[in-house]
Amino acid sequence: MDALAAPAPTAPTAPTASAGLADALDASAALADGLDASGALADAFDASGALVDALDASVVLNDEPDASTATAGPALLRPVLTELRLSAFASHRRAAFSFGPVTLLAGASGSGKSQVLGAYEALAALGSGATLEEVFPDPSALVPERAVPDADRRRGFRIGCTVDGPVGPVRLDLAVQAEPELRVVGERLSVGGEVLLSTALRDPGRRSVQAAWLTGGAVGVTRAPLPDDRLGTALLPLRVAGATAGQRRVLAAAEQAVVALRSVFACDPRPDRMRAPVPPGEGRLLGDCANLADVLRRTRHECGTRHALLARAARTGCAGEVAGLDVRAPADGPVTALLDRGPGLPATELGRLGAGELRFLALVLVLLTGPGVLAVEPATELPSARQALTVLADGLDRDLDRRQAEELLRLALMACGRGHVRLVAAVGEECAGAARRIPGVSVVDLTP
Repeated sequence: MDALAAPAPTAPTAPTASAGLADALDASAALADGLDASGALADAFDASGALVDALDASVVLNDEPDASTATAGPALLRPVLTELRLSAFASHRRAAFSFGPVTLLAGASGSGKSQVLGAYEALAALGSGATLEEVFPDPSALVPERAVPDADRRRGFRIGCTVDGPVGPVRLDLAVQAEPELRVVGERLSVGGEVLLSTALRDPGRRSVQAAWLTGGAVGVTRAPLPDDRLGTALLPLRVAGATAGQRRVLAAAEQAVVALRSVFACDPRPDRMRAPVPPGEGRLLGDCANLADVLRRTRHECGTRHALLARAARTGCAGEVAGLDVRAPADGPVTALLDRGPGLPATELGRLGAGELRFLALVLVLLTGPGVLAVEPATELPSARQALTVLADGLDRDLDRRQAEELLRLALMACGRGHVRLVAAVGEECAGAARRIPGVSVVDLTP
């Protein structure tokens, strides 16, 4: 039986709503119809996968815990993604990855490190309102290699995550049909085993999924169609009024998930794009860091403390004497970043630096700044002090020597230790080996 068609045990406090949600996911749904054990979607979404496993009972941590939850630990004020589940995604199957403040993905080439980061980035884009076509330009490449199509030629993949925050662990799971056409076939949002939102593809002829979310009271459950090309959780704040206690639980869980997913910055500095002078702009760092010089111009004038920390790090990560970081910005002309070499010595343009030096400076800048300096649009549901930015970096140690990598990890621990920044990065075996000896750094080995 398809996992999305098998409702999890519901909390006894809302029997009417639970029955309605169960009905929304019963075996008569079109999603389960015709998907026998030999079908790829049935195989990918089977009941033994993480979708059902994700629906176990969890302790709910309240923002202001009462006596029943006071012993559960301190509440997480900033929503953060603590687990990523790849039940059937590319080369991963029934895989789950836990994330701390600083998490490094290690493993041999081909172990799927980039796929983990890609899945995280995809969920972040969906949480920001992007469509499936925008997020998955080549969806067939994400279907497990050995998955065979069913009688209707359907194949798909499934991903999910857990977001911790003031309302406790919120679990989000998503099943996507990749072939013959890209569409959502099921989604589930739950807290503590209670399903708050569920969607199912009932009629393949319509470009919508049937959604059911908790209402509470006499109605119990609200049912309505949602688009089959977007994440339903991200649409709930626009569809749920919050007039009942049940609706407010749904909104709180959805907003916590959306806040965490939107607060993501994928970064891969490209030294070949960082060498030339750049036109002055708004000073928000791009993912490839091509406009590094313009951002340094802004930080030098607007944030002296962070700029000083960056200059101090440059003394460790750049060869030769470094007295500071400067920029040359003529009126209406391009901006050039410089290394100040000290009194009596000519400054060095950043374009003359090595690839490792440029990547090091860009990554340090990302860790020391926030959403206001990075090209990311955080959620507006919470003030910035209640949000944590997660930096995704594939090949964090690429082109770096040991000294630069160690300094970068030290700065990452310092920045992430304050709670407003988190780091999830893929690294090589040498960097991973050194990181295992550093307290506070979590190393996840993907090697089979």
